[in-house]
Amino acid sequence: MSEAPAKNDHGAVVERQFGAQASAYLSSSVHAQGQEFAQLRERVGAIAEARVLDLGCGAGHVSFQVAELAQHVVAYDLSPRMLEVVAGAAAERGLDAIETVQGVAESLPFADNSFDVVCSRFSAHHWRDVGLALREVRRVLKPGGLAAFIDVTASEQPLFDSFLQSVEMLRDTSHVRDYTPSEWAQMVGEAGLVMTASSRQRLRLDFGTWIARMRTPDVMRDAILHLQRQVGQEVRDAFEIADDGSFTTDMLVLWATKEHA
Repeated sequence: MSEAPAKNDHGAVVERQFGAQASAYLSSSVHAQGQEFAQLRERVGAIAEARVLDLGCGAGHVSFQVAELAQHVVAYDLSPRMLEVVAGAAAERGLDAIETVQGVAESLPFADNSFDVVCSRFSAHHWRDVGLALREVRRVLKPGGLAAFIDVTASEQPLFDSFLQSVEMLRDTSHVRDYTPSEWAQMVGEAGLVMTASSRQRLRLDFGTWIARMRTPDVMRDAILHLQRQVGQEVRDAFEIADDGSFTTDMLVLWATKEHA
């Protein structure tokens, strides 16, 4: 268990942004649905008595997907209020395998070689130090264990990258960075994990629910809409920006493993 973040540090910003919106993330279709869940369930189901870490679990959608296939699932998040939502929903659904633990991604309170699978979905773009977090993932994974990282991914083209980071920060001040596929590959390798597969999916974001889920202030919402109108047509085309502000971005699904010594 980690100590509560100081009032003005990044952890406090994350908790401020997400704590009050925990229930909204439980019902979010963007977070509750995804093609990647089938891959995750298949891989967890193939491991006898699997121990799974849902890293940066948010409202617990990964945990809920694999709870009936695993022996034990740890739903781990910085936000205590998110974890309350997860614990309540798990109890309602009779998912006794799920345990909630609070803490930061960069300092995991688990022993070496504790988990067969570590999955992080829509969380890494909030972490202060992804490299350190990935080294922690490697440490707590068993030899031969699997890691899955699923997140919005930035373009390798600087123009598109800058646009995405700008709208993300305007919407959510706890945003750090959506990493490019090449950045992900480099960070995973530097952490001592071996990337085994990666794929990209297109993710459509309805502007109204995207903004409402984070309770983005009107001034920030208007700034995003203004930015969308001011960018060049190539940016509008790349993100399929609609008149109401809805847009499409890329999502990366990356699989890695911890090799046997």
